[in-house]
Amino acid sequence: MKHYLSAFWRENRKFLLILASIVCFKSAIADLNSISGRSMQPTLLDGDKVWVNKLAYDLKIPFTDIALLSTGEPEHGDIVIIDSTAAGKRLVKRIIGLPGDTVYMRNNVLMVNEIIVDFEVLEENRDAVTIEEHLFDSTHQAMLSPSRNNRSTRSYGPAQVPEDHFFVLGDNRDNSADSRLYSFIPREQIVGRSSSVVFSLDSEQSFRPRSGRFLAELD
Repeated sequence: MKHYLSAFWRENRKFLLILASIVCFKSAIADLNSISGRSMQPTLLDGDKVWVNKLAYDLKIPFTDIALLSTGEPEHGDIVIIDSTAAGKRLVKRIIGLPGDTVYMRNNVLMVNEIIVDFEVLEENRDAVTIEEHLFDSTHQAMLSPSRNNRSTRSYGPAQVPEDHFFVLGDNRDNSADSRLYSFIPREQIVGRSSSVVFSLDSEQSFRPRSGRFLAELD
Protein backbone atom coordinates (compact mmCIF):
# COMPACT_ATOMS: atom_id res chain seq x y z
CA MET A 1 0.00 0.00 0.00
CA LYS A 2 2.82 2.39 0.90
CA HIS A 3 4.51 1.69 -2.46
CA TYR A 4 1.22 2.25 -4.30
CA LEU A 5 0.59 5.59 -2.53
CA SER A 6 4.13 6.73 -3.23
CA ALA A 7 3.75 5.91 -6.93
CA PHE A 8 0.35 7.60 -7.05
CA TRP A 9 1.82 10.76 -5.50
CA ARG A 10 4.73 10.87 -7.97
CA GLU A 11 2.41 10.50 -10.94
CA ASN A 12 -0.28 12.93 -9.78
CA ARG A 13 1.40 15.40 -7.45
CA LYS A 14 1.10 18.36 -9.81
CA PHE A 15 -2.62 17.80 -10.23
CA LEU A 16 -3.10 17.22 -6.48
CA LEU A 17 -1.17 20.38 -5.59
CA ILE A 18 -3.22 22.42 -8.04
CA LEU A 19 -6.43 20.90 -6.69
CA ALA A 20 -5.40 21.64 -3.09
CA SER A 21 -4.55 25.22 -4.03
CA ILE A 22 -7.95 25.72 -5.67
CA VAL A 23 -9.79 24.30 -2.66
CA CYS A 24 -7.82 26.49 -0.23
CA PHE A 25 -8.42 29.52 -2.46
CA LYS A 26 -12.18 28.90 -2.42
CA SER A 27 -12.17 28.36 1.33
CA ALA A 28 -10.17 31.39 2.45
CA ILE A 29 -9.79 33.91 -0.38
CA ALA A 30 -12.69 34.03 -2.84
CA ASP A 31 -15.58 31.96 -4.12
CA LEU A 32 -18.88 32.12 -6.00
CA ASN A 33 -22.25 32.08 -4.29
CA SER A 34 -25.58 31.24 -5.93
CA ILE A 35 -28.61 33.44 -5.29
CA SER A 36 -31.80 31.49 -4.72
CA GLY A 37 -35.07 33.29 -4.09
CA ARG A 38 -36.27 36.88 -4.19
CA SER A 39 -35.13 38.33 -0.87
CA MET A 40 -32.50 40.64 -2.41
CA GLN A 41 -34.51 41.94 -5.37
CA PRO A 42 -34.14 44.26 -7.18
CA THR A 43 -30.36 44.20 -6.52
CA LEU A 44 -29.92 40.43 -6.88
CA LEU A 45 -32.05 38.06 -8.92
CA ASP A 46 -32.78 34.37 -8.54
CA GLY A 47 -30.09 32.59 -10.57
CA ASP A 48 -27.35 35.18 -10.07
CA LYS A 49 -23.86 33.94 -9.28
CA VAL A 50 -22.05 36.53 -7.19
CA TRP A 51 -18.36 36.98 -6.42
CA VAL A 52 -17.56 36.57 -2.72
CA ASN A 53 -14.47 38.38 -1.46
CA LYS A 54 -13.55 36.38 1.65
CA LEU A 55 -10.58 38.67 2.37
CA ALA A 56 -12.82 41.73 2.69
CA TYR A 57 -12.92 41.56 6.48
CA ASP A 58 -10.66 38.72 7.66
CA LEU A 59 -7.83 36.42 6.72
CA LYS A 60 -8.93 33.03 8.02
CA ILE A 61 -7.30 29.65 8.26
CA PRO A 62 -8.73 27.58 5.37
CA PHE A 63 -11.67 25.34 6.32
CA THR A 64 -12.10 27.06 9.69
CA ASP A 65 -13.70 30.19 11.17
CA ILE A 66 -10.42 31.12 12.88
CA ALA A 67 -9.33 34.63 11.87
CA LEU A 68 -5.61 35.26 11.69
CA LEU A 69 -5.89 38.92 10.75
CA SER A 70 -8.60 41.55 10.43
CA THR A 71 -8.46 43.16 6.99
CA GLY A 72 -11.43 45.52 7.35
CA GLU A 73 -14.79 46.08 8.98
CA PRO A 74 -18.28 45.74 7.49
CA GLU A 75 -19.85 49.09 6.62
CA HIS A 76 -23.38 50.39 6.12
CA GLY A 77 -24.74 49.15 2.81
CA ASP A 78 -22.33 46.25 2.31
CA ILE A 79 -23.82 43.13 0.74
CA VAL A 80 -22.54 40.28 2.88
CA ILE A 81 -22.64 36.49 2.75
CA ILE A 82 -23.50 34.94 6.10
CA ASP A 83 -23.19 31.38 7.41
CA SER A 84 -26.14 31.78 9.75
CA THR A 85 -26.52 29.25 12.55
CA ALA A 86 -29.91 30.75 13.47
CA ALA A 87 -31.23 30.22 9.94
CA GLY A 88 -29.34 26.96 9.44
CA LYS A 89 -28.21 28.07 5.99
CA ARG A 90 -26.21 30.66 4.08
CA LEU A 91 -27.80 34.09 3.73
CA VAL A 92 -27.07 37.05 1.47
CA LYS A 93 -28.21 40.36 2.99
CA ARG A 94 -27.33 44.04 3.27
CA ILE A 95 -25.82 45.57 6.39
CA ILE A 96 -28.07 48.26 7.83
CA GLY A 97 -26.87 48.55 11.43
CA LEU A 98 -23.32 48.47 12.81
CA PRO A 99 -22.37 47.67 16.42
CA GLY A 100 -23.81 50.39 18.65
CA ASP A 101 -26.37 51.61 16.10
CA THR A 102 -30.02 51.88 17.10
CA VAL A 103 -32.33 50.55 14.38
CA TYR A 104 -36.03 51.36 14.18
CA MET A 105 -38.63 50.60 11.50
CA ARG A 106 -42.22 51.77 11.35
CA ASN A 107 -44.33 50.74 8.37
CA ASN A 108 -41.17 50.22 6.27
CA VAL A 109 -39.77 53.66 7.11
CA LEU A 110 -36.24 52.98 8.33
CA MET A 111 -34.42 54.97 11.02
CA VAL A 112 -30.81 54.48 12.13
CA ASN A 113 -29.58 56.40 15.17
CA GLU A 114 -32.78 58.48 15.15
CA ILE A 115 -32.09 59.63 11.59
CA ILE A 116 -34.73 58.77 9.00
CA VAL A 117 -33.08 57.03 6.05
CA ASP A 118 -33.86 59.20 3.04
CA PHE A 119 -35.37 57.55 -0.05
CA GLU A 120 -37.07 58.36 -3.31
CA VAL A 121 -39.56 56.31 -5.34
CA LEU A 122 -38.15 55.14 -8.67
CA GLU A 123 -41.00 52.98 -9.91
CA GLU A 124 -44.43 52.01 -8.67
CA ASN A 125 -46.91 49.46 -9.99
CA ARG A 126 -49.50 47.03 -8.66
CA ASP A 127 -46.84 44.42 -7.74
CA ALA A 128 -44.04 46.45 -6.16
CA VAL A 129 -42.63 49.84 -5.30
CA THR A 130 -38.94 50.29 -6.12
CA ILE A 131 -37.10 52.92 -4.11
CA GLU A 132 -33.59 54.32 -3.98
CA GLU A 133 -32.42 54.44 -0.39
CA HIS A 134 -29.61 56.66 0.95
CA LEU A 135 -28.06 55.00 3.99
CA PHE A 136 -25.32 57.36 5.19
CA ASP A 137 -22.65 57.15 2.44
CA SER A 138 -24.32 54.19 0.72
CA THR A 139 -26.99 54.34 -1.97
CA HIS A 140 -28.90 51.27 -3.11
CA GLN A 141 -32.27 50.15 -4.38
CA ALA A 142 -34.90 48.35 -2.34
CA MET A 143 -38.32 46.92 -3.06
CA LEU A 144 -41.54 47.34 -1.08
CA SER A 145 -44.83 45.53 -1.53
CA PRO A 146 -48.06 47.53 -1.91
CA SER A 147 -49.90 44.57 -0.35
CA ARG A 148 -51.18 44.88 3.22
CA ASN A 149 -50.50 41.19 3.98
CA ASN A 150 -46.98 41.58 5.38
CA ARG A 151 -47.50 44.17 8.10
CA SER A 152 -45.73 42.10 10.77
CA THR A 153 -42.32 42.62 9.10
CA ARG A 154 -42.76 46.32 8.39
CA SER A 155 -42.09 47.49 11.93
CA TYR A 156 -39.18 46.68 14.21
CA GLY A 157 -37.52 47.98 17.33
CA PRO A 158 -36.11 50.31 18.35
CA ALA A 159 -33.18 48.02 19.19
CA GLN A 160 -29.46 48.65 19.67
CA VAL A 161 -27.02 46.45 17.79
CA PRO A 162 -24.72 44.62 20.26
CA GLU A 163 -20.94 44.66 20.10
CA ASP A 164 -19.50 42.40 17.37
CA HIS A 165 -22.94 42.01 15.79
CA PHE A 166 -24.73 43.52 12.79
CA PHE A 167 -28.31 44.20 11.74
CA VAL A 168 -29.07 43.06 8.19
CA LEU A 169 -32.05 43.34 5.87
CA GLY A 170 -32.94 41.97 2.46
CA ASP A 171 -33.52 44.57 -0.23
CA ASN A 172 -36.93 43.01 -0.89
CA ARG A 173 -38.17 44.30 2.46
CA ASP A 174 -41.53 42.51 2.53
CA ASN A 175 -40.16 39.19 1.32
CA SER A 176 -36.99 38.61 3.33
CA ALA A 177 -36.06 36.54 6.38
CA ASP A 178 -33.32 38.64 7.97
CA SER A 179 -32.43 40.23 11.32
CA ARG A 180 -36.11 40.89 11.95
CA LEU A 181 -36.52 37.11 12.20
CA TYR A 182 -33.04 35.77 13.04
CA SER A 183 -31.90 38.71 15.21
CA PHE A 184 -28.44 40.28 15.01
CA ILE A 185 -25.68 38.59 12.99
CA PRO A 186 -22.45 37.74 14.87
CA ARG A 187 -19.30 39.09 13.26
CA GLU A 188 -17.71 35.63 12.95
CA GLN A 189 -20.61 34.37 10.82
CA ILE A 190 -19.92 36.87 8.04
CA VAL A 191 -18.11 34.97 5.27
CA GLY A 192 -17.30 37.88 3.01
CA ARG A 193 -18.57 40.75 0.87
CA SER A 194 -20.01 40.74 -2.63
CA SER A 195 -19.74 43.64 -5.03
CA SER A 196 -20.44 42.06 -8.43
CA VAL A 197 -22.46 39.44 -10.29
CA VAL A 198 -20.25 37.06 -12.27
CA PHE A 199 -23.06 35.61 -14.41
CA SER A 200 -26.77 34.92 -14.16
CA LEU A 201 -29.13 32.18 -15.40
CA ASP A 202 -32.87 32.85 -15.71
CA SER A 203 -34.79 29.87 -14.29
CA GLU A 204 -38.02 31.17 -15.83
CA GLN A 205 -36.45 31.16 -19.31
CA SER A 206 -34.97 27.65 -19.45
CA PHE A 207 -31.86 28.88 -17.58
CA ARG A 208 -30.82 31.17 -20.38
CA PRO A 209 -27.99 33.56 -19.49
CA ARG A 210 -29.00 37.09 -18.59
CA SER A 211 -26.50 38.91 -20.78
CA GLY A 212 -26.99 42.26 -19.07
CA ARG A 213 -25.85 40.86 -15.70
CA PHE A 214 -22.51 39.46 -16.84
CA LEU A 215 -19.87 41.04 -14.52
CA ALA A 216 -22.45 43.58 -13.33
CA GLU A 217 -21.39 45.79 -10.42
CA LEU A 218 -23.59 45.87 -7.32
CA ASP A 219 -24.64 48.94 -5.34
